[in-house]
Amino acid sequence: MKTKIVKIGNSRGVRIPKSFLIESGINNDVELELNDGKIIIKPTNKPRTDWAEAFSSMAQNKDDQLLDSNELPNQSNWDEEEWVW
Repeated sequence: MKTKIVKIGNSRGVRIPKSFLIESGINNDVELELNDGKIIIKPTNKPRTDWAEAFSSMAQNKDDQLLDSNELPNQSNWDEEEWVW
């Protein structure tokens, strides 16, 4: 689709069709990125948006164990044997 750059105060803008906004998931805030002479407009991601899904997947795969747990295989005894308290 071709469109024109429009003047908005001292800036310039592009009118984006509503169907594009809906399909891209863009609501209000966007991230702009300049890459090889192209302007990329992306919806902003809220921090931790997908964390619940990631944690659920980790639990299903039993990937949610503590790294310093003594129950892990090949666990180092460095703290008990080498470290001077």
